[in-house]
Amino acid sequence: MVYSLAASTLTVAAPGACDSSQATGAEPVAEGVRRPSDVLVTGADEEMLVLEVTAANKVVVRLPRVEVGQGITTAVAMMIAEELDAALADVDIPLADARTKGNQYTGGSSSVSSLYGPARALAATARAKLVTAAAKRWRLPARTLRTRDTMVIAPDGRKATFGSLTASAARISRPAVPSKPKPASRHRVIGRPTPRIDARDIVTGKARYAGDLSAAGAKPTVVARPPTIGGKAVSVDAAAARAMPGVLAVLKIAGGVAVVAESFHHAFKARDALRITWAPGPLASLSDAAIRARLRAAVPRFEAPPRRSSLLEAEFAFAFVSHAPMEVLTAVADVRANRAEMWFSSQTPMDARDSIAAAIGLPASSVRVHVLRGGGSFGRRLNYDAAIEAALISKAARRPVKLMWSRADDIRHGRMRPASHHRIRAAVARGRVVAFEHATASVNESYDDGGPSAQGGVTAAVARAGRAPAAGPVPSDSGLYNFGRVSGDSGGVSLAMNLGAWRSVDSGTTRTAEEIVVDEIARSLGKDPVAFRRTTLRNKAVRAVLDKAAAAGHWGRALPAGRAQGIAVHEEYGSCVACLAEIDATDPENPRVTKVVMAADVGTAVNPRGLEAQLMGTAIDGISTVLQAGLHIDRGAVREDSFADFRYARQRHAPLHFEAHILPSRREPGGAGELGVPAAAGAVANAYARATGTRPRRFPINF
Repeated sequence: MVYSLAASTLTVAAPGACDSSQATGAEPVAEGVRRPSDVLVTGADEEMLVLEVTAANKVVVRLPRVEVGQGITTAVAMMIAEELDAALADVDIPLADARTKGNQYTGGSSSVSSLYGPARALAATARAKLVTAAAKRWRLPARTLRTRDTMVIAPDGRKATFGSLTASAARISRPAVPSKPKPASRHRVIGRPTPRIDARDIVTGKARYAGDLSAAGAKPTVVARPPTIGGKAVSVDAAAARAMPGVLAVLKIAGGVAVVAESFHHAFKARDALRITWAPGPLASLSDAAIRARLRAAVPRFEAPPRRSSLLEAEFAFAFVSHAPMEVLTAVADVRANRAEMWFSSQTPMDARDSIAAAIGLPASSVRVHVLRGGGSFGRRLNYDAAIEAALISKAARRPVKLMWSRADDIRHGRMRPASHHRIRAAVARGRVVAFEHATASVNESYDDGGPSAQGGVTAAVARAGRAPAAGPVPSDSGLYNFGRVSGDSGGVSLAMNLGAWRSVDSGTTRTAEEIVVDEIARSLGKDPVAFRRTTLRNKAVRAVLDKAAAAGHWGRALPAGRAQGIAVHEEYGSCVACLAEIDATDPENPRVTKVVMAADVGTAVNPRGLEAQLMGTAIDGISTVLQAGLHIDRGAVREDSFADFRYARQRHAPLHFEAHILPSRREPGGAGELGVPAAAGAVANAYARATGTRPRRFPINF
């Protein structure tokens, strides 16, 4: 259902309508008329979309998702422009503040699929009302009018902008024309490769991030943090720091010692002048080798294999990995005695507001969270460590603060993908796989009664996505292949450290390991990896993307010694993908992926250009985490602290050639943001194995 709200402009709400105070700037609702809060539609996925057509001929929809570079604002603008017949340039998609009801979760590759129906229905209803308003003005049958470029056009050529019709359209309760979304055969915007609507703002610096804000006169703030994970400040000599120019406050907090100053230059200088005695954290006796040993021991045992079968067994170890978004974590907090106002980028703003309120001792209704665009996330902004810390510092300092975590802060004390160990066993009989088992163990978060608040963060981050808070891997069901009896189990090692959902979460390790084993099964049977997959895959759509990637990438072509191709597939989020990678590993210590070809079926691709960018990003993730990017734990501390030693792929590591093929489909959109990571990682690993004649088992390989 879609509702029209009485206002001086056309304002249409879709399930469920947002609170009246957040109805996209619409004029107050007339007395006695149902307000937005009175027309809430209950459901498991309340999108809380409100569309307003302004007198200035702009279409405004406040998005209950966050833009972190994935292009969701462009995709939603395209949905709205398509159904409303508006010019894309006339559609504005600002981000909604944290609300009290509905779904504001950005994650699980669900944004496009969850908004596709509601956004189109919303715009189709608005269009029907605008056409009806024009028909009444011109005294013409509504069915004779058409819409184009944010205008209604009459058969005789008369035109009226949506903005000129918005007030009269707001009073229409029953449109004279159908308000159903268009069939796919009539799409002119959806499915067309489209540049990002915010691209110019991003490259010119007009786009605003948390670090750009001067809201509430907030003062720059940084924190001195312990050398080990979970370490505590025993004593602090802040005399020299307090005497330095520009320093406003020095505060001992749970995560370290905060410095508030007139500028970040002053704050960092004063932070470095602090003399702190640190107590080691709870992991001070642990390093990588011990953690890996614990993980290996925690992997559940397999059942007895089928009789009269030969066994192929493999074990894999995956390191911790930082999210490392390009924009470091920043939050502005203005906490007063009876209210608080926050500005930061969040994938879970409703949860963040509730947790911030609990941390500072205010009711959630007294905390307002403004959601800002983020410069990357990859799952990092599901958590809101920095925001809680900023709120606590603001409360203690009794002034607004702008807290910035440095790159080292986040890599050493932030969230990371948990390390994991995998054991896979395939039983082969009569030339086929008759049983496939995958057991795993991953690091899980574990704290004493002090909880993760002592680390400046929270554990609950992805409950709405149906994933465990620790975001540790679970065995894939391997339903992708006809592998007979499939089973799996998982164990864990609990450590007092902050973990988080990293792009592709479980699948980024489980499916990667399985695709490596699929290659090895094919080799043991004397079969080509692509041919073996073709005869074993259950799903025709997966087989189609495999065929496309193999053909486009010229699978099987002759390559010089030390160079090879690898391939892998993945299916998730109602979508599927295949990746072919070529690698030059003539120097095994410095391999270079030279070519990546990906093919994907995601149902309706709202913006193929945005989808291509997503796939390109997942290719870089696969290259990075398979070949060189990971975190070492060294006596309770993260060894890496910047891009200098957390070796994510740079331009010199990127493939010289990349292409993406989007298979046509009339299905509604599936997920795409995380889809390509397992396939890309598996393809790179398989290419490296074939080029070097090795069987890589620890990732990243050069670690």
